[in-house]
Amino acid sequence: MTSRRKIREMIYLGLMIGIAISLNIFESIIPIPTPVPGAKLGLANIAALFVIVQFGPREAVIVSVIRTFLGSLFSGTLFAPTFFLSFFGGLMSTLVMGLAYRLFKKHFSIIGISILGSITHNLTQLTVASVMFSNIGFFYLLPYLLFFALPTGFFVGIVTNLMIKHSTFN
Repeated sequence: MTSRRKIREMIYLGLMIGIAISLNIFESIIPIPTPVPGAKLGLANIAALFVIVQFGPREAVIVSVIRTFLGSLFSGTLFAPTFFLSFFGGLMSTLVMGLAYRLFKKHFSIIGISILGSITHNLTQLTVASVMFSNIGFFYLLPYLLFFALPTGFFVGIVTNLMIKHSTFN
């Protein structure tokens, strides 16, 4: 890779980290009227999925990890239970989306991969909460969270498709 392309990639990844943090903060301040605790739009996954397609899963994991740390640092929740839920949910969903994109991109659309990431995020968060609090009862929320995962994953996939279509990186 030429040094010019490498610098350009670093700039894009820095921008994606900034966008992911901004979306994460924006999402935390908008009220979502839902009876399900922890249901979110997952807007930061737009950046993760975009990076998977444009640069690869490894880079997307880096963006996701940095976003989680900095977002939690800015919101004052670093190493609180919400940090661990966000960290592991974001990490696992990024890994699953990256794997799905790499292995099944001919069979799954970006929207399908995004929905898979959304579902993975919810399953991971419920698993982490169950382990942290030694209570498997958190899984009673699964049907409700999946109800939100489908439309939010669909929306994230649509936005990511638009970003890819209008990207000037390549």
